[in-house]
Amino acid sequence: MVQLRRSLLALSVCALLSGGYAITTTANTSAKSYSQTISLPTIQYEKFSLPNGLTVIVHEDRKAPVVAVNVWYKVGSKDEVPGKTGFAHLFEHLMFQGSENYKGEFFEPFEKAGATDQNGTTNSDRTNYFETVPTNALDMALWMESDRMGHFLGSITKDKLDEQRGVVQNEKRQGENQPYGKVWELITKASFPAGHPYSWETIGSMEDLNAASLEDVKAWFKQYYGPNNAILVLSGDIDVATAKSKALKYFGDIPPGPSITKAHSWIAPLTENKRFSMTDRVPQSRLIMVWNTPATGTKQAEQMSLVADLLASGKQSRLYKRLVHDDKIASSVSVFNHSRQLAGQLFIMADAKPGVSLAKLERAIKEELSRLQNDGPTLDELALVKTQQAASFIRQLERVGGFGGKSDILAAGEFYANEPGFYLKSYEYQKNTSSKDIRRVMKQWLTKGNVIVEVEPASKLSKTKSTVNRSKIPGAGEVKPFKLPEVNQVTLSNGLKVLLASRPGTSTVEMEWIFDAGYAADAQHSPGTANFTLAMMKEGTKSKDSIALDKALSKLGAGISVGSSVDSSSIALSALKDNINKSIALAADVIQNPAFRATDFDRLRSNWLDSIAQEKARPFSTALRVLPQLLYGVDHAYSTPWTGSGTEESITQLNTGDLAKFHKQWIRPDNAQLVVVGDIDMEELKPLLEKQIGKWQAPKTPIPAKNLAKAVSGQDTQIYLVDKPDAIQSTIIAGQLLPSSQDERSLALNVANTILGGQFSARLNMNLREDKHWSYGAYSKLNSAVGQRPFIMYASVQTDKTSPALQELQKEVQQYISKKPASAEELKKVKDNWLRSKAGAYETNGALLSAITGLLAVNRPLEQLYNFDQLVSKISLKDVQQVSQELLKPNKLTWVVIGDLKKIEPTINKLKLGKVTKLDKNGKPI
Repeated sequence: MVQLRRSLLALSVCALLSGGYAITTTANTSAKSYSQTISLPTIQYEKFSLPNGLTVIVHEDRKAPVVAVNVWYKVGSKDEVPGKTGFAHLFEHLMFQGSENYKGEFFEPFEKAGATDQNGTTNSDRTNYFETVPTNALDMALWMESDRMGHFLGSITKDKLDEQRGVVQNEKRQGENQPYGKVWELITKASFPAGHPYSWETIGSMEDLNAASLEDVKAWFKQYYGPNNAILVLSGDIDVATAKSKALKYFGDIPPGPSITKAHSWIAPLTENKRFSMTDRVPQSRLIMVWNTPATGTKQAEQMSLVADLLASGKQSRLYKRLVHDDKIASSVSVFNHSRQLAGQLFIMADAKPGVSLAKLERAIKEELSRLQNDGPTLDELALVKTQQAASFIRQLERVGGFGGKSDILAAGEFYANEPGFYLKSYEYQKNTSSKDIRRVMKQWLTKGNVIVEVEPASKLSKTKSTVNRSKIPGAGEVKPFKLPEVNQVTLSNGLKVLLASRPGTSTVEMEWIFDAGYAADAQHSPGTANFTLAMMKEGTKSKDSIALDKALSKLGAGISVGSSVDSSSIALSALKDNINKSIALAADVIQNPAFRATDFDRLRSNWLDSIAQEKARPFSTALRVLPQLLYGVDHAYSTPWTGSGTEESITQLNTGDLAKFHKQWIRPDNAQLVVVGDIDMEELKPLLEKQIGKWQAPKTPIPAKNLAKAVSGQDTQIYLVDKPDAIQSTIIAGQLLPSSQDERSLALNVANTILGGQFSARLNMNLREDKHWSYGAYSKLNSAVGQRPFIMYASVQTDKTSPALQELQKEVQQYISKKPASAEELKKVKDNWLRSKAGAYETNGALLSAITGLLAVNRPLEQLYNFDQLVSKISLKDVQQVSQELLKPNKLTWVVIGDLKKIEPTINKLKLGKVTKLDKNGKPI
């Protein structure tokens, strides 16, 4: 996986943390002053080195019986040379193809052991591999990681190289096939001089990938994958003594590699303006502005990260308020400081509203940059961005592993600054940043030259003696007990049901009001009404407009999110324990007192229509818009686009009265349940809720009934084609209707789907990605629903393999219900993965909240979660095979294929799989 545009999130957020600090931000305005204090947790760690040079960092966190294993190799695309680009990322893929002592797919033992957050990423600076495993599986994980570090060279074959070369090339095609996807190669080349280590993309060029030889990749491993060029972080249910013992055992006998010279800063500041124009098949004009800035770890890099947040973090930020909210000349704007080892870059991206020229957009951006540079930010603004980052950091600390978790934070500090606790120094940099500093750093780096891209729509080391048995992988061992927090229930005086899973010590509280509404409720209104109403509720209350609301939340380090699924709508609050009372008050105001102002409505509707156009420009989201009506029929409550955005026609006809009506009918206490997970108990929670929402009453009118009548499935295969001229990939999605999530066979069906296509090592992905390398990924999915639930398969494939891929997908399902049914080995693998991954899967408050609300949304009992182990253990092979044979119908699938029809339509017609119909992007027959 390529990290193309790595943001400073892990480091800039870390900048606000230090051991024992509590951040106090005080701001004065002409009207008032405020002071907000947030208590921040600390990351305790110990660092040591093995005799062979491997750096090991250990952090103990006994919250859950899991350990995050994170290995960073100090090599990225910057270490390549022209003509041999893409090696770092290609090698990352190869590292998942087995080792000398383990011949299979690297993911398989981890899936069996119940690993979570497993992946590998490459960027310009480094390559990392990480996973979070149950504590009992730690020996397995360390055996695997050490085997590919010390025993990998002999496993690389030409066949494996060719296979992964194809996968990477499809990944490159998939990225370039996205709207605006070709911009990044242009910016990369234009921003840095030829030969600069950042002057090529991490994914490399097609030519260089084709030219990569077996000797080349072996030389890459010998040069860069020695233990003396790596960092190992162990974070979680482990102590230092255990970590030292296991690290020495598994990694100590690996010989060191050659010494590597550390790269030095090379900012290559731009001294002139470079402007480029390009066209793409995109719905909106986009302006991208780029400046080269200082490298990570410097005071100015931290200050530039503050500049980025001041410009476009939240609705009160300079550019959002000017471009999107006030002038309404942009649908969206984002700013991020891409801080790296040699140099950084600050990006501004804005999508122009239809009819607005990029020149006008650029003038407005430059005016705001000039104002901020000349006047500097107010104390209020600086306080807000620091509070936001502190809150974000606290949420990161819930996870010992994964992207941005504690293991990532420690590894980043060690890599970039030779100091895992680098965030301490970063904190001081940002803490001492003044308005004058912001003005100074902007003048130095944002005034001399930049790249502008306009995108218009087309028309001495030793080793120890080995003590590890490399003939077999250590078993995962017995799973340590992991008990989910008990759910307590109360009913408020107004009838609202409240469920609480208390998790003391997490410092955060996650809350979600779930309403029995969703897209299905749109059937009584207009498509998109549910999501639009929820979105408008975030635009302000009767006492606070959207800017004031966003500012109030930011001061508290809180966030409110809204959304809908087919059956439910939800309003979620993410709050810090320190500020829970005021945070609940804001959420209660949003729920009870939405303003639905006409000015906000007009602005949001305009942006909403832009987003629908963007959906139609993206193949997969186009398929998600078209497929529902083909499966359910146009009159069914589930036939609305699965993006939840509705249609241009329905959104255009919508008015504020429609939103008020939806809110009154559906957003009410007798139609809701509130789920709370986090650092609070019922004794404290209930009085807070009674105070803030206890007086919220339901209207006297009854709750409308949703029509979830059974849809009649077609009798034959249907294929629908949507043209995307010049597409370099085709997007394939197929679906059929299955019984409700409430069906007693639901869990067995979920197992069946996981075997077929629900995970990386499932049959579909092994076929199209690993065996044939036609696609970057092929999967299947079961969506939850109260009514009939959809089963879908999907893949993006290279254009010339569209028809063969259709055949292979159908063949896989056909064989699954006949000649090659689910095997006992596959069933055991899924069960082991599910049972062993539970601790990692529910590590965070948000993850547990999502699991609970997911069951409530489809009226399933919580015993499905709390008795999960017993329920899963009872599933037999016969159950899985029988439910597959009864329900999966490979000859009655509805297919949607989006691609260049002049290239793919003739071959699809020749397949004679079923009736072929051409549709436009709205799903209407042509």
